[in-house]
Amino acid sequence: MAKGSPVENFLSMIVAERGAAQNTVENYERDLLQFLVFFAEKDLDKISSEDLSAYVQKLSKDDGYAPKSIARKISAVKEFFKFLFSEKEIKKNPATYLTAPKQEKPLPKFLTEEELGALIGVARSKQDIDYRRMAVMLEVMSACGLRVSELVSMPENSINFDKKEVLIRGKGSKERLIPISESAIEAVLDYLTYRDEFIRAGRRSIWLFPSIRSASGHISRQKFFEYLKEIAAEAGINPSRISPHVLRHTFATRLLNHNADLRSVQKMLGHEDISTTEIYTHITSEKLIEKVKQLHPLAKKPLKGN
Repeated sequence: MAKGSPVENFLSMIVAERGAAQNTVENYERDLLQFLVFFAEKDLDKISSEDLSAYVQKLSKDDGYAPKSIARKISAVKEFFKFLFSEKEIKKNPATYLTAPKQEKPLPKFLTEEELGALIGVARSKQDIDYRRMAVMLEVMSACGLRVSELVSMPENSINFDKKEVLIRGKGSKERLIPISESAIEAVLDYLTYRDEFIRAGRRSIWLFPSIRSASGHISRQKFFEYLKEIAAEAGINPSRISPHVLRHTFATRLLNHNADLRSVQKMLGHEDISTTEIYTHITSEKLIEKVKQLHPLAKKPLKGN
C-alpha cells in the first residue's frame, strides 16, 4: 500500500483519533484492500451507491460470505467513505445509505427440565464440599435467573428467608427483588451449616459464596464455569452446550412455558428493555407450533377437496 494513500491515511486517523486496537486496524485494512481490488479500475470519487450495492451483492452471492462478515466489511467501507468525504477527497458520500443484509438472531440455548435436574443431581451426589456448594449455586441460579456475576457476588444477607425473596444488585447498581423457591431456600440453609469451611480460620466474610483463594473474597466466575463444565460432562450433557448464560436462558424459558407474563420475566431478569426479553417468546412459539403439528387433527390429515 502506497505511503500517503487514502486507506493509509484513514488507518492512521482511526489509530490517532479513536485509539483503534491493532486487530481492528488489521481488519479494516484487509476489508478495504479487498474493496479496492473490486474497484481497481474506478476512481474513488466515481464510485456510486449503485456500485456499492453491486459490491455487497457480490460478497453475498458470488463470494458466499456470511451476513456477519458482510456487515463488518460494509462497516469498514462506510467509515472509509465518511472519512474521504470529511477530508473533501470526494464530493458526495455514496455509502450514506448503504445497508448490510439482515442477520438472524440466534435463539438462546437452554436445558430441558430433565437436563437441569441431572446437572444438579450430579453435583449433589458428590462428597466434596466444592461440588455440594455448586449444587446449591445451581439451585439458586436456576430458581432466580441470575447472571453469573450476580450469583458469585451475592452478599450473605441477600436472601430474605421469611419472605422467600432475593435482593440482587445488578447492572448499573440497580436493585431488584426476585422470588426464590422453597427447594432453593432449603438448599441454602443446608449449605450455611458448612459455609465457614470456605473462609480462613478466624476470618469473616460478607459473601454468601466466599472463597479462600479468590482475590475478590468470593468464588470467581471462572471457577464456577470450570465446575459447571465438569458436572455437565458427568451428567451426560455436552459441555459445549452449557454455560452460566444457558442456565439463565433456561430460567426464562421455563417461566414462559408455564405462562408467566413477559413483564414479570423482564423484571426478574433485570432487562432494561423488554425487547431483550422478547427473544424468549420465539422459543415458546416454536414449541407451540410443534405441539399444534403433533396434536391438531387438521395438521395431519388434509380436508377432502383441498
